[in-house]
Amino acid sequence: MAEPRPVVLATGGTGGHVFPAEALAGELEARGVSFALLTDKRGRQWHGALAGRPVHYVRSASPSGPFGRRISAMATLGLGLFDAWWALGRIGPSAVVGFGGYASVPTMIAARLRRLPSMIHEQNAVLGRANRLVLGGVSRVATSFAATRHLEGDQRACLVGNPVREPVRALRTSPYRAPDEGRIVDLLVFGGSQGAASFSQVVPEALLSLPKSLRTRLRLVQQCRPEDMEGVYQRYVRAGILVEMAPFFADLPRRLAAAHLVIGRAGASTVAELAAIGRPSILVPYPHAADDHQTANARAFQATGACIVIPHESFTAPALADHLSRLIEEPGRLAEMAAAAHAAGRPDAAARLADMVGELTGRSFPLPSGVPA
Repeated sequence: MAEPRPVVLATGGTGGHVFPAEALAGELEARGVSFALLTDKRGRQWHGALAGRPVHYVRSASPSGPFGRRISAMATLGLGLFDAWWALGRIGPSAVVGFGGYASVPTMIAARLRRLPSMIHEQNAVLGRANRLVLGGVSRVATSFAATRHLEGDQRACLVGNPVREPVRALRTSPYRAPDEGRIVDLLVFGGSQGAASFSQVVPEALLSLPKSLRTRLRLVQQCRPEDMEGVYQRYVRAGILVEMAPFFADLPRRLAAAHLVIGRAGASTVAELAAIGRPSILVPYPHAADDHQTANARAFQATGACIVIPHESFTAPALADHLSRLIEEPGRLAEMAAAAHAAGRPDAAARLADMVGELTGRSFPLPSGVPA
């Protein structure tokens, strides 16, 4: 049997789009299927399963903002379409899989013009704007949530989950142990690649307002913006709270697994990783996310019993302190939330996505014998 032609992965350059593409790339590689990545210049920073693999860069821009900027962006996307058409002609793929982000749009349009089998994967509970632009030209849509806005009743939609990176999948079996009464409580706070400004204000105020009997039990890891770090750190130290702070944690999956409770945003990757590892959380959706998709993600996760959602406008120190006090004093509830999060995880998402790609091309991509599914 001839070796299958490569699969093209088309993705925006941010982590939320790249991580699922990286997970699928690893799954395809395990099945002996080659792949190529089409992304924009931001994709140069990503490694993992994508490191050292063929990468083709397409020009892209977001068609939003003032009229002049939108016109300029459309022109850039037109140039990106030329880039993608040329790259697909050289690669000769068996299928094209889009992961959203405007950098994926030229490639998905070029795939339609070349009559290549194509599909998209949506990470959020709201179909993204870039994916909506190319929806008419794809055969299948892989979703991460059971209900996805803008896909109601669409027969092409299939729930597979949001694939997570291998370091996250490896922690799937890491057990959750709720903190015993009087014992240390490990709290992890993060809010995007550089931390969240509101977290730097609200979280310290909330923790410092806790009774001393609770406050002294905390062991805190917090992602924080560089400009806020020194002031926030000193507040914690003066209050006697054990804390480790940084603008970015390269080992975030390990820290997620070590946490008794997580406070964070509700991006698709964050929700998927909390579910994959199975950790309770307080989620504060980013209020300026496109189409308010983080609120949709958080509410869907909350419906499973895995988290507590605090809308951004309600994210105050008294509100957060109240939730923290209740949870720390009810370790049984933390354990229930952790179990609910774990049950919502879809560790086979990358495998199911690879199966869909195989169906799209009309051939299966089985794992080699001896390789666990």
